Amino acid sequence: MEAMSPRTEPRCRTLSIHVVTWNVASAAPPPDLSDLLQLNNLNLDLDIYVIGLQELNCGIMSLLSDTAFEDPWSSYFMDVLSPLSFVKVSSVRMQGLLLLIFAKYQHLPFIQVLSTKSTPTGLFGYWGNKGGVNIFLKLYGYYVSIINCHLPPHMANNDQRLEHFDRILEMQNFEAQDTPNILDHDLILWFGDMNFRIEDFGLHFVRESIKNQRYSDLWEKDQLSIAKRHDPLLREFQEGSLLFPPTYKFDKNSNNYDTSEKKRKPAWTDRILWRLKRQSQTDFQTPELSAPFALFLRSYVSHMVYTISDHKPVTCTFDLELKPLVSAPLITLLPEGPCTMENDLLISYCLAADFLSSPWDWIGLYKVYIDISDIPETEDQFLLFYYSNNLHSVVGISKPFKIQPFSFLEEDPLDEAQPQI
Repeated sequence: MEAMSPRTEPRCRTLSIHVVTWNVASAAPPPDLSDLLQLNNLNLDLDIYVIGLQELNCGIMSLLSDTAFEDPWSSYFMDVLSPLSFVKVSSVRMQGLLLLIFAKYQHLPFIQVLSTKSTPTGLFGYWGNKGGVNIFLKLYGYYVSIINCHLPPHMANNDQRLEHFDRILEMQNFEAQDTPNILDHDLILWFGDMNFRIEDFGLHFVRESIKNQRYSDLWEKDQLSIAKRHDPLLREFQEGSLLFPPTYKFDKNSNNYDTSEKKRKPAWTDRILWRLKRQSQTDFQTPELSAPFALFLRSYVSHMVYTISDHKPVTCTFDLELKPLVSAPLITLLPEGPCTMENDLLISYCLAADFLSSPWDWIGLYKVYIDISDIPETEDQFLLFYYSNNLHSVVGISKPFKIQPFSFLEEDPLDEAQPQI
C-alpha cells in the first residue's frame, strides 16, 4: 500500500553530532566515560555519536575473540548508549583501528549505510597497523563520509604522513554508487591519530609554552598547520582552534609529559577535521541542491581526566543544520489491535512508491531501553523495525507501543471467565 498523506515541505532541522578520537594504546575501557561522551552535559541533546579508536589490542588471541564476540570497547559503548535510545548504525575495524557510529533510533530510517572500507598503508601498503577506515552513508539524503585514521609516527616522517593522507583519500572511491568520488560527498569527517609534530622548537620551549598556556606560540610550527598552508586540497579541511594542551606523549596513569629517557616532545597528534562540499554556481540554480547544509563547531577539547593511554582523547561537538532531502521513511509500520504476549502480533505497513522490497527483508521487534533513574515507574515499551536487504539499512520504525504481559479476564454473570476484548 502506498501512503496517501499529503506531502509537506520539510523544515530545516539541526542534528547534534559528537565525534571522539582516542589512541587507547591497547588499554581496556576505563570504568567511567561520562566526560568523554558528555553524558553529564545537560545542555547537550545529542543525535549521533561518531567514535574512532586507534591502537586497540590486536594480538592474535584478541582478534580471534573479537571475531566471535564484540570487542570490549564496542560492548562498553553499546551498554552505555543503549539505555539512552542510541542504536549502533555501523562499525568497521582494521586491526587496531575501530570506527563506530551510534544514532538515536528516531533517525535510523533516514540513515542509509552505503559502504564500509579499509585502507591499509602499513608495511609495503598491505599491513593494517596504519591506514584508515571509512563508513560512507546517506544522512537525510546527503552523502557523508566518516574516516578514522592512524598515520606514520616520528618527527622525520612528515612527508610520509602527507603521502598516506593522500593515499587514503584516493582509495576511498565507492563503486556502483552515484557519487563515486569522496570529494563529491556533502560532508567528510576525518579524524584520528595523525601523528603530526611540532617542528624547530626545542623540548624546553614547548613545555614552557604549554605550562603557561601559550599554545599560539606553537601553532606556527605544527606540521599539519604548515601543510595546510601549502596544500590546496588539505586546506579545504577545516579544524577548530587548538585551545587545549598537546595530547601526546604522556606517562601512562598520569598527566605528566614523557619522563622516560627519550623525553619525546609533546605534540597535537590527535586531530578532528571536516570538509564541506563546495557548491558550484549551477548547484544554486537547483532548489534541491541549494538546500541548507552547514556544520557549526560547538566545542573542540581534550579530556585530561583519562590516563590509561599515552594519548589524551579529543572530542568535537557539531551542530549540523540541514533541510532534509528525504522527509518521510520508506516504510510506515503500525501494530494492529491490543498487543499481548498470548496472541500473535498483527502488523500493517505501508511502502513508498519507489521502495523496492526483497523476500529477504525482515521486521524485528525490539524493547525500548529507558533510563529508569529518571522515570521511577514505567511499563515496557517496544518498537518495530523494518530492515531492507537491498539497502542494508533500517527503513521504517514504528512509534513505541506497549505489550501487556497477559490478557485480563473478567467473569460473566454465569461465573464463566471470558476474555476481555
